[in-house]
Order: sequence, then C-alpha cells, then structure tokens
Amino acid sequence: MKINNPRIWLWLAAAIVVLNGFFPALWIFMTSIKGEAELTRIPITYWPENPTLQNYVQAFREQPLARYFLNSLVVAGFSTLLCVGVASLAAYALARLHVPRRNLILSLLVGVSMFPVASLMVPLYQIFVELGLRNTYLALILPHAALSLPVATLTLVSFFAGIPRDLESAAMVDGSTRLGALWHVVVPLAAPGVFTAAILAFVNSWDEFLLASTLLPAKAMRTLPVGIQLYQGEYVFPWPLISAALVVALVPVALVIAVFQERVVGGLTQGGVKG
Repeated sequence: MKINNPRIWLWLAAAIVVLNGFFPALWIFMTSIKGEAELTRIPITYWPENPTLQNYVQAFREQPLARYFLNSLVVAGFSTLLCVGVASLAAYALARLHVPRRNLILSLLVGVSMFPVASLMVPLYQIFVELGLRNTYLALILPHAALSLPVATLTLVSFFAGIPRDLESAAMVDGSTRLGALWHVVVPLAAPGVFTAAILAFVNSWDEFLLASTLLPAKAMRTLPVGIQLYQGEYVFPWPLISAALVVALVPVALVIAVFQERVVGGLTQGGVKG
C-alpha cells in the first residue's frame, strides 16, 4: 500500500479526531474507578488494577449530587424548550415573511452570538435581583435560552428556507392557519434542524458555569458544573471523586448524542443547503 494514498491520510486524520474526542472521556472514566493510592502511584497505571465503584458512592455522599443533577436537568430542559420554540417562530418569520432589513437582522444575530457571557454578568445579576428571581430556576432558564437563541435561529432559518412554500399553501387552503402550518408542516419537515438546535441549546445550558455560580448560589439550587467544583478543598484535590461526578454529568449528554446522532449529523450537513 502506497504511503501517498489519500485514503491513508483521511483515515489517519479521522483516527486522530476520534482519539482526541474519545480519550479524555475514557481517561476520566478510568480515573473514576481507581483508588486514591493507585491513582498517585509511580509509574502510572493506565488500566485500573482493582476497579471499584466506591468513588461514585462517595461522590453522592459528600455532595447532594442527585439534587445538582435534577437542577441541571430542569434548567437545561426548559431553557431548550423555550429556546427552540422562540427560535422556530423567529426563523419562520425570517425565512417566509417579508421582514424589512432581513440581512441586517441575520448579521446582528451572528454578532450577538459572539458576546462573551462575562460581559453580561453585571446587568443580568442586577435585573434578576430587582425582579426577585435570584435563586430560582427562571434566573438560569431565561438567560440560557437567550444565549442559545441566535445560533438556534440561524440554524432553523436555513432549514425553513429550503422547504417548498407550496406545502404550507396547501395546508392553509385546507383551513389551517399560518401558525398551524408552521407547527404541523414546516417543523416536522425540518426535524433534523430542530433536533440540531435543541441539542446545541441543551449542551450549552448543561455545561454553563459562570451564570449558574452567580445567579443560583443557594446550595439546593446549584447545578452540576457548580457542584462538581465543590469537591476540591484548599489543599486537597480528590480526583477519583471529581472524575466520578464528571462521569455522572457526561452521561445525559452522551445519551442524547448517541440517540439522536443521525439527526444531528443530518442537521449540521443539510442546514447550509437550500432545497
């Protein structure tokens, strides 16, 4: 086999990408089933000699990890629903209706999506304190949905623009309203794009740390990213416990991607192509 065969380089590049994405997660899992003594041993052991699940038991005992998990699930779930619902309406308007300055609006969406979260911290904090919403789920659901909204809208605009208008016209001739045609005709046909937007919004909300640590400081309201960093002490870093908590946090995202991977890949590849 010739070394200059393009397929060899393609497979090599694919292997590097897969290894780069998979190896950190595998290493975290291996660390989570090692004991503290084995983890600090020199030379290092790559495969656990005495695997144990005690770190997971201890992780749930030392911190209310189940509560943190529930908080993250509620925040990420509702922020995703809100984001996709609003993004669908906005994307439909931009794709189908005569909206003045449409290209300017799309450009502004791209610009807004680049705002760093840190630059929004002070105004968001002041707003939610004045509204009395600090330490409530809404304090994270609303900003998380807003932060994911530009990308979700841009993703859905491409899909909606590629769906033939005749399908909506036929639905409205049969008595459907424009909003009914959107939910019963356009959204189902744009399912790959809707799933893509939903998963991006869910992952962004699930992983967010800065707003969660500021707007939900109460122990009972903490999300997983905030709760996990509480395992470390001033001079102690219990890596097995932290790794076990990280595995718990990774499971929902991994399951979502595994179940909907075909729709996600289809959404990412089809979104830039208009029919």
